[in-house]
Amino acid sequence: MKILDLSSFIDIGLILCFLGMTGIFLNIKNILISIISIEIMFYGINFYLLTLSIYHDDISSQMLSLFILTIAAAESAIALALIMSYFKIYRDILFEL
Repeated sequence: MKILDLSSFIDIGLILCFLGMTGIFLNIKNILISIISIEIMFYGINFYLLTLSIYHDDISSQMLSLFILTIAAAESAIALALIMSYFKIYRDILFEL
């Protein structure tokens, strides 16, 4: 059985963050996919912070991670409310450029 070291956990967090960035850059018309990509970026940053918190035996990164999760939840709620109002007006969530 292979034991994972710190660099593999950091790589997982960075991969999640880069997946979120590519989702934002490749899909600019559908706002729902962009919001999901932002959430993936937040989860990657949280995974990275929690990994470093465990490695350094420090609780401040865990508190910052909880704060980021709170901001992400508020951002998702506001964005979904805006998407619903946009859908009520235009009957579509794709933005026309």
